[in-house]
Amino acid sequence: MGVRERIGKIVDAPIVQNVILGLIIFNAITLGLETSKPIYAEYGAVLLMIDRVILSVFVLEVGAKLFHRGFGFFKSGWNVFDFVIVGIALFPASGSLSVLRALRILRAFRLMSMVPQMRTVVQALITAIPGMLSIVALISLIFYVSAVLATNLFGPDFDEWFGSIGRSMYSLFQIMTLESWSMGIVRPIMEIYPYAWIFFVPFILVTSFAVINLFIGVIVDSMQTQHREITAEVLEETVTIENKIDVVERELSDLRQLLRQNRD
Repeated sequence: MGVRERIGKIVDAPIVQNVILGLIIFNAITLGLETSKPIYAEYGAVLLMIDRVILSVFVLEVGAKLFHRGFGFFKSGWNVFDFVIVGIALFPASGSLSVLRALRILRAFRLMSMVPQMRTVVQALITAIPGMLSIVALISLIFYVSAVLATNLFGPDFDEWFGSIGRSMYSLFQIMTLESWSMGIVRPIMEIYPYAWIFFVPFILVTSFAVINLFIGVIVDSMQTQHREITAEVLEETVTIENKIDVVERELSDLRQLLRQNRD
C-alpha cells in the first residue's frame, strides 16, 4: 500500500470523520461565543487559539484528501464545497478584508457534507430547482399583476403602501406572509374601500396557500425521487455482490469436482 492509499485510508476512517464532525460542531459553538462581548473580553485569546487549531485540522484534512485523490478530488461537488469553505478562512481578515472574519461561521455548513441525511436533503433541493423556477415565474407574474392593480386601486389614498409598484409589491409580500395583513393593512383600506376584500382574499388564497403548497409538493417529490435513486443504487450493489458470490460458489464447486477427479 502506497503513501497516498495510507493517507486516504486514515482520513476516510469513520473515527477520523467523527472527530472532524465533532470539531465542526465545537467550532460553531466557539464562534457563537465570540459574539458575546463579556465572554470575548475574558476568553477572547483562548477562543482565537481554539479557532486557529481547528482551522489547522480542517486544512490538514482537506489537504490529505487532495493529496490522496489528486484532481479527482474536485469531481465531487461536496469536496469542492469543503475546499471553498475552508479556503475562505485562510484569507487575511484585516483591513478591507475584515468582513471575511464574520464568514468563519460558514464552516458550520460543512455539516451538510459530513452528515449523509443532510446531503440527501440538499441534493433533493438542488434537484428541485428547475421545477421551483417555473413556480417562481408564476408567482412573480401574480405579484406583478396584483401590484399594478393595487397601485391603481389603492395608491391615491394609501401612498405609503401602494404608491408605486415597488411599494405595492413589498406590501403584497407582507400580506402573503400573513404578517399584520388584516389590522395593519386591509382593514384600514376597507374603511375607504369596503369591497377591497374582494382583491385581498383571493390574493392570499392563491399566494399563501396554493403557490406555497406547490413549492412544498415539488420539494417532497424531489426528495422521494432522491430516496428511490439511493434505494435503487443499494439494490444494484446488493445484486452485484450476490452475482459475485454465485460466481465464486460455482468456481469453488468446479474446483471441488476437479480435485475429486484428480484423486480418482
